[in-house]
Amino acid sequence: MSLLIEALCVVLKASAVIGKFPGGFEAFAASVPRGTLCADGELVRVGFMRPEDVQAFVARLERLGFVAIREGKAVDLVVADEAGGLLAPCEWAEFARVPWICAPLGPVAICKRPGADVQPIVTPEGWLYETSLGERPELYIG
Repeated sequence: MSLLIEALCVVLKASAVIGKFPGGFEAFAASVPRGTLCADGELVRVGFMRPEDVQAFVARLERLGFVAIREGKAVDLVVADEAGGLLAPCEWAEFARVPWICAPLGPVAICKRPGADVQPIVTPEGWLYETSLGERPELYIG
C-alpha cells in the first residue's frame, strides 16, 4: 500500500503520530487541513502547496517532540516533493513514480514503506483525479 504524493507532503511514521501527538491519531487528523491527510496504517501524509506551510507544520511537530532529521537522516518524518522525491535520506519510506489506472496522463508520485506493495494507492478523502495537480498542474502555486 502507498500514499499519493502531490506538491509537497510531510510523511510521518504512523507509530510516531500515535505515540507523540497529544491525543494520538484522531487528534492529529482533526488538527490538519481538511482534504490533506491520508494514511495506510504505517505511514501518514499531510499535503501542502507552499514550502513555508511545510516549514511551519514541521516546526509545530518538532515542538511536540517529533524529530525530523538526526545525523542527516529522517527520523519521525520526511518531506516529499512530488517533483524531487524525499528531501532527506530515509530508511523507513521510499519515493517512486508509478503508473496508475486513475491517472491516465502518466505516472503518479507515491511514498511507501520499503518492500510494501504499491497498490492500492491511498488518497485523501474526497480526492478526485479530475481536480488533482496531475490533471490540473496550473493549480500548484508553490
